[in-house]
Amino acid sequence: MSKPRQDSKSGHVNLKMLAEHLQLSQTTISLVLNNSPSAKSIPPETRQRVLDAAEKLNYRPNYFARSLRQSKSMSVGVLAPDLSEGYFTRVMSGVVEELTAAKYFYFTACHDWRPELMAEYPRMLVERAVDGFLLLNTPAEIDVPVPVVAISAHGSEPNVTHIVLDHVKAVSMAIHHLHQLGHRRIAFMRGPKVIPDSEFRWEGIQQVAHELGLTLDPALITRIDDGAWRDNNGKSSPADKANPEKTSQDKTSHHPMSPEIGYEPMKQLLAHTREFTAIFCFNDIAAVGAIRALTEAGLRVPADVSVVGFDDIQSAAFYTPSLTTVRQPLNEMGKRGARILLARIAQQTSEDPNPPDLTAEVIMEPELVIRESTGPARS
Repeated sequence: MSKPRQDSKSGHVNLKMLAEHLQLSQTTISLVLNNSPSAKSIPPETRQRVLDAAEKLNYRPNYFARSLRQSKSMSVGVLAPDLSEGYFTRVMSGVVEELTAAKYFYFTACHDWRPELMAEYPRMLVERAVDGFLLLNTPAEIDVPVPVVAISAHGSEPNVTHIVLDHVKAVSMAIHHLHQLGHRRIAFMRGPKVIPDSEFRWEGIQQVAHELGLTLDPALITRIDDGAWRDNNGKSSPADKANPEKTSQDKTSHHPMSPEIGYEPMKQLLAHTREFTAIFCFNDIAAVGAIRALTEAGLRVPADVSVVGFDDIQSAAFYTPSLTTVRQPLNEMGKRGARILLARIAQQTSEDPNPPDLTAEVIMEPELVIRESTGPARS
């Protein structure tokens, strides 16, 4: 075999050169170097020849020198419903911090709750030889041969570690806060059915309301529509109504987490009753939309209606009024999820006879952040 010439730009051997040198296809070499499950069909001696040549010829040294030694691709797949401001950005800040410190690369895929993408993306990422998966607010019903850590998914699937919030404690903090302010007619904005947290939080609300002797009036319960959560890009926001040209241009954009998700349910609730003094919203983005709808209806926040959100996104403190909310430790949830995933990946290749105990569920503690959007109940 001839000695491969080096790429004049990078000074390193590229995939084509390595293929010519070994007289193998680029696909074969790529499967081996990426440690793809498909590489198992390649004869062991061929796989070893590819690995030896890649290391000897310094093929992509910064990446492969480490992955060859550890039999890992040093990458993970991250699946999320959307990439919008709020939940995702706070969790990902923690994930990125941990993965970067560990010199891990990550692929982020947004499935938009489309079943075909939720099935296809895990397969595509496995083909790219990821060492594990992080699922953000995404059901953990995936069949993959690598460790999985799910954040806010809930469940008891094998091979999955769950990072979840103590939802009973979270809603207890919010409802007790409103109860202490004299609120008895409390409206609730439930989350969409597609979100794993929705039912767990609602069960917590029912439990706490029963303990306090509060009646959950069906007339005061509204819900974010699944369709609106997935895609509300075809509607105009209140601020856009004065600019139809801008609104038309924006219709092709996907904004699954705009305040529209809370604006419309709040308008629907106000259309048939105003007999409530507070509303507990599914998340902060929805709370912002609800406040807009209340303001348009001539109601003051918190003088007429107190509003509580959930998550404590970065902008929650800067709205007018600033938002009272239940803080999920989203950054820490991301960090904890990434650390556990890396530990499970390391455990797979470890020969330690006493590996660390990695629990199937980690429960995170919430915190109530009181700001300007809540006050005493009106007479």
